[in-house]
Amino acid sequence: MSKPAVILLSGGLDSATVLAIARESGLSCHCLSVDYGQRHVAELVAAKRVAEALGAASHRVIHLDINQFGGSALTDSDIAVPVAGVQAGIPVTYVPARNTIMLSLAMAWAEVLDSRDIFVGVNAVDYSGYPDCRPEFIRAFEAMANLATKAAVEGKRTNIHAPLIDLTKADIIFRGAALGVDYGLTVSCYQANAEGRACGACDSCRLRREGFAVAGLSDPTSYQQP
Repeated sequence: MSKPAVILLSGGLDSATVLAIARESGLSCHCLSVDYGQRHVAELVAAKRVAEALGAASHRVIHLDINQFGGSALTDSDIAVPVAGVQAGIPVTYVPARNTIMLSLAMAWAEVLDSRDIFVGVNAVDYSGYPDCRPEFIRAFEAMANLATKAAVEGKRTNIHAPLIDLTKADIIFRGAALGVDYGLTVSCYQANAEGRACGACDSCRLRREGFAVAGLSDPTSYQQP
């Protein structure tokens, strides 16, 4: 039997690529998505499509309404999503502790599955400057995970895999296309509408569109009409 792995699957371009990488390595992929009150809830529908298309062993959605805290343009409707282009610094689309929360949930499920491997699609090259997408964060979380669980105490090490962390968006797209990822199934936009159509102006849309352009591949993204 294939070894189980937990894949954090948002429904976006990066996490779909990570799922394909994990599947290619022969792992049995158990996908975890989080409904945290994000305004781009269409990504959860996309996550279901991607999990099915890439043959995930299972797919679960955890409901955790951190939008009660607000503090981010992705969880607070009173804060506008920036559309003026990617700027220096940490943008208002940063969701406090999001990756820490999601990795903690993945760690819990991995222990139940007797899995030693967690995959996450963070990237520290073509990204919006989020602190919880950096290699230092991934290393620190992995160290914590190997102190925090019964499995770790019994000598079963947990490995946090971030295979995209030092790739450009074009490199990610090349890698996923080679593995058969249909990016038309994914939703990356921070303010996609109910049908999953992208705004074309937020940071995520800009990085995604530029990635396809640099890769020299057709952009399958469905955009909203101006």
